[in-house]
Amino acid sequence: MAASGAKKQQQQQRGAAAGGAGRRRRKVPDAEEKSWQKAGSKLDEEISSDSDAESPTFGGKRKKDNEADEIEETAQEKKLRLAKLYLKQLRQQEAEKAEEEALEEDLVAGRLKEDVLEQKGKLQRLIAKDLQPPDTAAIRVLRGHQLPITCLVISPDDKCIFSAAKDCSIIKWDVESGKKLHVIPGGKKGTEAQHVGHTAHVLSMAISSDGKYLATGDRNKLIMIWEAVTCKHLYKFTGHRDAVTGLSFQKGTHQLYSASHDRSVKVWNVAENAYVETLFGHQDAITGLDSLSRECCVTSGGRDGTVRVWKIPEESQLVFYGHQGSIDCVQLINEEHMVSGADDGSVALWGLSKKKPLTTVRQAHSNHGAQGLEQPYWISSVATLLNSDVVATGSHSSSVRLWKCGEGFRRLEPLFDIPLIGFVNSLKFSNAGDFLVVGVGQEHRLGRWWRIKEAKNSICIIPLQRTAAGSAQPADGS
Repeated sequence: MAASGAKKQQQQQRGAAAGGAGRRRRKVPDAEEKSWQKAGSKLDEEISSDSDAESPTFGGKRKKDNEADEIEETAQEKKLRLAKLYLKQLRQQEAEKAEEEALEEDLVAGRLKEDVLEQKGKLQRLIAKDLQPPDTAAIRVLRGHQLPITCLVISPDDKCIFSAAKDCSIIKWDVESGKKLHVIPGGKKGTEAQHVGHTAHVLSMAISSDGKYLATGDRNKLIMIWEAVTCKHLYKFTGHRDAVTGLSFQKGTHQLYSASHDRSVKVWNVAENAYVETLFGHQDAITGLDSLSRECCVTSGGRDGTVRVWKIPEESQLVFYGHQGSIDCVQLINEEHMVSGADDGSVALWGLSKKKPLTTVRQAHSNHGAQGLEQPYWISSVATLLNSDVVATGSHSSSVRLWKCGEGFRRLEPLFDIPLIGFVNSLKFSNAGDFLVVGVGQEHRLGRWWRIKEAKNSICIIPLQRTAAGSAQPADGS
């Protein structure tokens, strides 16, 4: 009985010691401690040797555990440790955020620098040296129009192509699959009141930089505005007194410029369905028009032999002379340089600060005709890859020719030819520069001077391959 009592007393003591981990141990009187030790020695004699629970080894381990428990951190120490850890994490997050902000500032500064250079016309992506002649087997041909294609545009995201032709129809194509997404059929002459669409040759086309509006102009003096996504008809602009041969949206806005054979340039606000003003100056039918971000546009004046830059806010114009024949097409390379083509077979590069061409290439697509009666191939279309040194020209010489602009736009050097039979009535580079779209027809877009029977009225998508990514630098080479 005495042994069992001592055993209970010892177990209570050990339980109290284990449960009081982290607290200060109570001091035991010497007499009481001796009696516990005596009772414990008797208890050790009664317990079998195979019991690990009360073995001396295990007891030593538990003594160490108790000592470890005694040095565990208090609640206040734990709070302090967690606070330090939290502060460390905050510092790391702030450092990462500062690094991200610095990187973003560098990117913004780079973009701002590019924007400034672009506005000044000095940003030039040097990619001509990296372009490779495409494999003719990789050229895709889209058939859908019954008569010669006259004009086309590419959507800002490069996913769709809009084309129009002498059959008065408009087709929206998917670039990746080559399938028709929407067809706006042409109407017969005399059905203008009932038909939603064009009833005469569609000669010009433009799309806004946000991809919202599509504008088309025809030989019937009409401009039609469409919702580009759905091809729903929105408005009809009247005011020109002859065929509408040029259309262009000011980049970043819904302001539309139109040019006509009536020798005038008109300004429209498409978002508000409003006419703004009319500009006069050309002495002959206007054949082409282009614009970029500035509130101005450039036009080619056909037989009057001039290219003009119209400054809308100042209500003024700059006149440029250089070609000997009818100037049939013009395109801006950047805000300060442009390229034009004429029926005398010449291609000219211009700087807006000089009234004469910076360089002119005569007989750019060579000659045709019997010996002694040779005539140069007309330049029927030009295209530029924006802010780069690449230019494309088209004629009916059975090829599209790509050119490299030399330093300062003072030279024009041929790169390579892409074989295509027919009149190249329209040329457009994709916004990313990955492909070139060509509108081909059996006849010239503005008349029927020749007819190439073996040509097919079609849209050709030509992939552009590069050996390496082109670099961007100021156009003056600095």
